[in-house]
Amino acid sequence: MMIEELAFQGATAIYKFLPAYLANASAMAFGGGRTIDGGRTFIDGKPIFGSHKTIRGAIAGVIVGSMVGLAQGEAVLGILMGLGAIFGDLAGAFLKRRLSLVPGAPLPVMDQFDFLFAAYLFSSYSLQVPPSSILLAFICTPAVHAVSNYFSFRLGMKEVPW
Repeated sequence: MMIEELAFQGATAIYKFLPAYLANASAMAFGGGRTIDGGRTFIDGKPIFGSHKTIRGAIAGVIVGSMVGLAQGEAVLGILMGLGAIFGDLAGAFLKRRLSLVPGAPLPVMDQFDFLFAAYLFSSYSLQVPPSSILLAFICTPAVHAVSNYFSFRLGMKEVPW
């Protein structure tokens, strides 16, 4: 496979998963306010999701994912990916709290893939891409994650660059 073709397929994969990427980023960018868990704790006495998972952020993520899907001509796919991205991120936050990690603390691999994996699960029945594109989306995601986190940090939207 030529490098140009591989780059094109990678860009196509990122484009197809754009509703999930932007839903995940929007939850952080537009978050704040009441937390999803309402400050409640799980049976282990630790927060369920933590202070960084807010109702406003989750709603914003789903709305942005839906709007991106609509702009791509795939409204249902956008909704499913937006929902999946938010639920995947919440699952990652839940796991991080069980591991006693504070909100914002890194958890390599989970931080990069929780939202994308769940977005894929939620949308897989209607996602019209070859398996190679799905694999490329997962391969490209760590770089997309690193770049977006760095710029979010530089813009003052995040306290840490990861």
